[in-house]
Amino acid sequence: MLAIVSAVLFFIAFLINAAEISTNDTFTSTNIMLIGLAVLALHLAGVGGGWSPRGRRR
Repeated sequence: MLAIVSAVLFFIAFLINAAEISTNDTFTSTNIMLIGLAVLALHLAGVGGGWSPRGRRR
């Protein structure tokens, strides 16, 4: 799930950069790309995997 969020953030950053959309200092393409990288790092670290064995089933 986090990988999909990361891909969407990268796509939004690409659109902002490619279309040369002027945004305020918070939503620049670089900042959105860095947020996407952070989400991707969380995905690779295993956060939000959705499946974890909690106990044994008999």
